[in-house]
Amino acid sequence: IKDYGFTVLGFPCNQFGKQEPGDNHEIFSALKHVRPGNGFVPNFTIFQKADINGDAEQGVFKFLKNACPPVGDSFGNPTNRLFWEPLKVSDIKWNFEKFLVGPNGKPVMRWFPRVNVSDVRAGILRYLSFSQTQRRIPFTRY
Repeated sequence: IKDYGFTVLGFPCNQFGKQEPGDNHEIFSALKHVRPGNGFVPNFTIFQKADINGDAEQGVFKFLKNACPPVGDSFGNPTNRLFWEPLKVSDIKWNFEKFLVGPNGKPVMRWFPRVNVSDVRAGILRYLSFSQTQRRIPFTRY
């Protein structure tokens, strides 16, 4: 996918079950030695840890969430799991929710956090195929 000019960006956040408690300088070491561990080194850009929901959310996520319909209308049981206020239907539901932004800067797809990575890959390849043939595909969520 890199041949298409595709770039993955990672945004660490501690708002989901407090699963990213480390400071920014500790994140790479935790990835390499703890989770996922086994010497893992990400081959994509990872930004500084910040809030992606709530009153202190990063602007990029405000933009993405305003441009895309939510992936669901429920948070399940948020007690002691979600650490921001206020909760909004458009919020990112959990770690690893994904967005695809086209080369024009407009979001074109959004995926539920637990969607199978093969579905994400297929959606990206479908988008790239359509965009190469100059056809416009409508926004899609999964």
